[in-house]
Amino acid sequence: QVQLVESGGGLVQAGGSLRLSCAASGNIFRIRVMGWYRQAPGSQRELVAAVTNDGNTNYLDSVKGRFTISRDTAKNTVYLQMSSLKPEDTAVYYCKVQHQPRIVPPKIDDYWGQGTQVTVSS
Repeated sequence: QVQLVESGGGLVQAGGSLRLSCAASGNIFRIRVMGWYRQAPGSQRELVAAVTNDGNTNYLDSVKGRFTISRDTAKNTVYLQMSSLKPEDTAVYYCKVQHQPRIVPPKIDDYWGQGTQVTVSS
């Protein structure tokens, strides 16, 4: 099992910045992908940004140039630096980890964090 602990959400004015963190712990063998999703009221959960274990990243189009995802492999932690925040970025942000346990045949398990609220006021 892998546990995820998120931190860093809060209330910020439009144009401001926030940094989210998500630390993974537990019986970790190999984390393949770490990412951030968000879900606004009445909307589906969407991928915001993700980073693979070899450093490849991808972003939601609407956050490109404003958000940066990074990963500290030694600490099993992923960060999301959010800048130039807009009211439409308001949502609950969830960390997701794709983990490969030490078993044969190999498989991937998905783990989710508890979510952290980000509110951007206009």
